[in-house]
Amino acid sequence: MRLVIARCTVDYVGRLTAHLPSALRLILVKADGSVSVHADDRAYKPLNWMSPPCTVREGTGEDAGTWTVLNKAGERLVITLEETLHDSSHELGVDPGLVKDGVEAHLQALLADQIETLGPGWRLVRREYPTAIGPVDILCRDAAGATVAVEIKRRGEIDGVEQLTRYLELLNRDPRLAPVRGLFAAQEIKPQARVLAIDRGIDCVTLDYESLRGFDDVDARLF
Repeated sequence: MRLVIARCTVDYVGRLTAHLPSALRLILVKADGSVSVHADDRAYKPLNWMSPPCTVREGTGEDAGTWTVLNKAGERLVITLEETLHDSSHELGVDPGLVKDGVEAHLQALLADQIETLGPGWRLVRREYPTAIGPVDILCRDAAGATVAVEIKRRGEIDGVEQLTRYLELLNRDPRLAPVRGLFAAQEIKPQARVLAIDRGIDCVTLDYESLRGFDDVDARLF
């Protein structure tokens, strides 16, 4: 990871245009190729970002101090550094991924054992399928044999959709698996998370924990 604190302007050119005027900001360039620009507020959410895969070109000569971040869709994030206060790189290594709480871990195990809850003819490939940025909860195949990556949460929020999006970007680079579609599964899915998932072509399913435990007929509702 590269960490830069600098006074900069940021311009995004893609599906729309956006401009961040000059201010001190934190810029993160991660090993997965993502670039994000942060202010000293807004919790974890960046002001602007570019998801992987993308390339970063640092200008030289007259363009020195200008970073151009380009993704596969042709969108550009142009960061113009006016004053750099800090610039360092750190090797973080492979992250073991988020440790699920008891309910999420149990949901994962139950759904893996009852994968046809998601549809007749579905079959499990593997739980905790490894990727460079952490394991996918469940990798399975639907009745047509297509690969599906399932991310499981107790409460489905936007960060869970973002996490699944990152997994899908990596999995779809593997010709043995591609095309891979996503399924976001939770006991409760927040409306904003559902809207974001639908926008990204990710299906959503609500899970009934008690039913999966065998207290009633298995119940999963696909939206």
